[in-house]
Amino acid sequence: MPAPDLPNAATTPPALHRQPAPRIRDAAELARIAHELRREVVRLVAPTGQGYVQQGLGAADLFTVLYFAELRLDPGDPAWADRDRLLLSTAHNTAIFYATLAARGLVDRRALDAYCQDGSPFEVNASERLGPVIEATCGSLGQGLSVAIGMAIARRRAGSDARVYVVLGDGELQEGQVWEAALLAGSLGLGNLCLLVDDNRMQVEGHVDRVVRLEPIADKWRAFGWATEAVDGHDIPALMAALDRARAGRSAPTCLVVRTLPGKGVPALEGILAHNLKLPADVARDAMAALDQGAAR
Repeated sequence: MPAPDLPNAATTPPALHRQPAPRIRDAAELARIAHELRREVVRLVAPTGQGYVQQGLGAADLFTVLYFAELRLDPGDPAWADRDRLLLSTAHNTAIFYATLAARGLVDRRALDAYCQDGSPFEVNASERLGPVIEATCGSLGQGLSVAIGMAIARRRAGSDARVYVVLGDGELQEGQVWEAALLAGSLGLGNLCLLVDDNRMQVEGHVDRVVRLEPIADKWRAFGWATEAVDGHDIPALMAALDRARAGRSAPTCLVVRTLPGKGVPALEGILAHNLKLPADVARDAMAALDQGAAR
C-alpha cells in the first residue's frame, strides 16, 4: 500500500524549540489529514488483522483536530514543559493515536511498521515505554481522568497556562473512579482541564446501553459542575469551535461528548459495533480501496 501523504515535522534540534508549533485552522486541510489518518489506521491494523480499527476510523477527525488544530506542542521537544498534555484513557485505541503522533512528527512513521509486534514499544495499549509522547500509561480503563486531574492541579499551582486533555471512552463511564474524579474536578473548578468522551456506543460486550445505560451523558457531567456540550465528532468546524470555547473557559472543567461513528469512512464497516473487529487481508484491501474512492470524490 502506498504511504499516505502526511505532514512531516522539522528536524531542528530540541534546544531551538521553545514556542508551540503552528496549528492548522483550515477545515478542508484538516479533513484531508483525517482522511489520510484513516488510511494509516487500515495500514497499521492490516498485517495482524487486529488493532481496534473501528474505533480508529471513528475517532480520526477528533484526533486530527486535537493534534493539528488545538494542542500547544513542539514536535522538536515532546517534553517541552509548557506543552498541552493529552492522555489517552482508552489506551487500546492506538492505531489512530500512533498514526496521529507520526503525522504530527512526534514519532517516526517508519517505526510504526512494528505495531503490535513482540518487543515493540508500539504496543496495542499505549505505555510510557514509548517515551515522553505518552503522558501516562492508562491500560486499566477508567484511570485517565484521575491522572489528568493531578496534572491539571500541578499546572495551575505552577502558574502555567498549559492545558490538560483526556480522551475517554463512553464505556469507561461505567467505572466508579471516573465519577469520583469528575466530582473533584468540578469542585476544584479546573478550567485548564478538557475531557473528550468518545461516544461511539461500543464496548467489548456490544452496545453500551445493553451493559449499563449511560444517557443522559451530558446532563450527568453538568450536574457535576462541568461546562458540557455534545458535539458531532465528524464536524470539524464544530469540533474546533467547541475546543475554542473550552480554552476560553476559566471557572470550570469542560466535557465534550463527541459522537463518533465506528468504521467512519469505510461504508462496509460504518456502524458495525465490534470492539476488536478482525480485519482479514481482503477486507483491508477493500477498506483501503473505499477510502481511496472517497478521496477521489
